[in-house]
Amino acid sequence: MAKKTGMPTTEMLAKAGVLSEALPFMRRHAGKTFVIKYGGHAMGDEKLAASFARDVVLLKQIGINPVVVHGGGPQIGAMLERLKIKSEFVDGLRVTDRETVEIVEMVLSGSINKAIAADINAAGGRAVGISGKDGNLIQARKVRRTRSESDSNIEKILDLGFVGEPTEVDPQLLTDLAHSDLIPVIAPLGTGTDGETYNINADTAAGAIAGALEAARLLMLTDVSGVLDKDGKLIPDMSVEEARAFIDTGVITGGMIPKVETCVGAVQADVEAAVILDGRTEHALLLEVFTEHGVGTAIWPG
Repeated sequence: MAKKTGMPTTEMLAKAGVLSEALPFMRRHAGKTFVIKYGGHAMGDEKLAASFARDVVLLKQIGINPVVVHGGGPQIGAMLERLKIKSEFVDGLRVTDRETVEIVEMVLSGSINKAIAADINAAGGRAVGISGKDGNLIQARKVRRTRSESDSNIEKILDLGFVGEPTEVDPQLLTDLAHSDLIPVIAPLGTGTDGETYNINADTAAGAIAGALEAARLLMLTDVSGVLDKDGKLIPDMSVEEARAFIDTGVITGGMIPKVETCVGAVQADVEAAVILDGRTEHALLLEVFTEHGVGTAIWPG
């Protein structure tokens, strides 16, 4: 037991104030499920990775059921380069042939998945690493993309190989884990009708899982502070209708469009709210969950 030093310091009082502010939110969210999409810079920074693991453990210890879904694009790219396997992207999706999907599964379900689980375990939690193939968690089908030929206006079908999208999520395994002290860490892979393995975008997988669980929150960690307006200022809250209008008017552009669309889809599937927040900010999860205004952009049903 630490020796008492007399009167509390300013730092100690500040910490007590933070805990006091967080208490109503702890009560509000106890027993709820939060699906957390983990990726971007936060995964590649040791300090941020350790901080993320501690925050996930804290959520579990106060009665929230965290479900972590992770990406791994840079790590997959590095492994393919090391093995001298060329890969290309179409609309942000990696074209994945049979040889590539084996590498994708090895990296996602192997090194990345187990490293995240190990970080959570080292922080005092009990994490179990799985993929969407385990327990028939994610059933998937091939993603199809088309592109218009500039000289003929004919739609050309692009074959992305074993790139998939969820068709069905069976939450039974995750429901069972929610009643234990285990924290699931999920690699975004799915199984096709003929047993094929499909590589699924991590944002898409997280949104589908959140919807199937009717989670209280979908928390999407990114490398930006959230959705920004045309002046570069953070938009703290928006409705589904406002999100669609921001896309139509060009306020939301580029890679933020599919993230927002994923959030909208999750909210329409009875997730209470979906939040895009900056994973580069230490303790971003705690700041979002346990403070009045949060730190990202929250998308609500109405």
